[in-house]
Amino acid sequence: MQMDVAVKNLEVVSGDVEPVVEHPLAEHYLPRAYPQVIKYMGSKASILRFIGEGLSEIHEPNKPIVDLFAGAGAISGGFGHLAPVISNDIQSYSATIASIYLHPANKIGKFDIISLARPLVEAKLAVLPKDLFYLDELTLEKFNELEKRNRSLLEMDFSFNYHLFTKYYSGTWWSAEQCVWIDSIREILDDLYEKKKIDVSNFRFGLTCLMHAMAYTSQGTGHYAQYRDANTASSMKDINKYRRQSVATYFSRKFEGLLRWNLANAIDKGHQLVSLDYRECLENLQPSVVYADPPYAFVHYSRFYHAIETLVKYDYPDLQIKGGVVVKGRYRVDRHQSPFCIRTQVRSAFIDLFSGVKESASDLLLSYSNTGMIDIDELINLATDSFGEHYEVWYENIDHDHMTMGRRNDRARQVKESLIMAKKR
Repeated sequence: MQMDVAVKNLEVVSGDVEPVVEHPLAEHYLPRAYPQVIKYMGSKASILRFIGEGLSEIHEPNKPIVDLFAGAGAISGGFGHLAPVISNDIQSYSATIASIYLHPANKIGKFDIISLARPLVEAKLAVLPKDLFYLDELTLEKFNELEKRNRSLLEMDFSFNYHLFTKYYSGTWWSAEQCVWIDSIREILDDLYEKKKIDVSNFRFGLTCLMHAMAYTSQGTGHYAQYRDANTASSMKDINKYRRQSVATYFSRKFEGLLRWNLANAIDKGHQLVSLDYRECLENLQPSVVYADPPYAFVHYSRFYHAIETLVKYDYPDLQIKGGVVVKGRYRVDRHQSPFCIRTQVRSAFIDLFSGVKESASDLLLSYSNTGMIDIDELINLATDSFGEHYEVWYENIDHDHMTMGRRNDRARQVKESLIMAKKR
């Protein structure tokens, strides 16, 4: 039976004129400016003001904000100064990124990570084959031969530790030389952490700078679903440009600017960083405001960001094999499959989400779009029925461009983003 629950529809359209914010607390929920660190599909960075308006309607002072599907940490970045944030995502890299917005990294600045890593890089390169390095001028044939030699390191036995990226990813998104730098920077960060010269917040800060360097030296489009092949002279030239980028330079550049922001803005308000399935996160939750931004499409985020998950775990995972060959994407066999990306499971996934919020006596702010796996009207009705008479449910809309991270004409798509809100009466 349909419960007596109020539903409001407020249209907010982006443009040159800012929407009028009528809620008296709205000015307290303006997002702060924060530095983004990786290229991330579906990031909510561009609509944080809209989300802040939603928070102003349901949040109560000092009540925790739970970012249930935190991704690249836009909520922590934009609102980490306003209230305690519980940043959750089943992918481990998310907690690492969110940490730089929530916890001061007040020790790592004492160390020159690149200078410490350089001797490791030189020693490792000295024992690798000598024909792995990219020159400025190469024919297409010679370039592809070089790519194959880099990729052949997957079959090599290594005499040194910290060779995960050199073995798994040389000749894919990065060159062997770039991978040696990634492995060596990770080795230095581990050494500093294990010797207690830095704590976990500083360690995560360093890893985030390394994720940034990986993103901007990668020959891909910003994610790691599949690397590009050099099929033409033009594509070869573009790939080779990235092959010759310096991981060390990107790391250092981001390190300096990000550390200044972190030390000036990261306020420890009792924030928590967790890496749980959303249902587990909701199980023992105290009354909070839950912001939920689940995946919208049939593609799993673990397919696009498995490489940075592997960087954080650094666990030499088994790779997916098809037809007796490692798949081109070099995917982890254990990569997460979200029920929100599976059409036969998405409805029950939302029911579990609504039930978890309701059982914890929390309020909900849910982002979803008109391009999602479930129709937006069906989703609003499902929320209305699930929360029942003790909650008020309403929604607001905004039109914006959704970034697809591609290089083709559909790099940005116009979508209607909805905020579905459920507040306990």
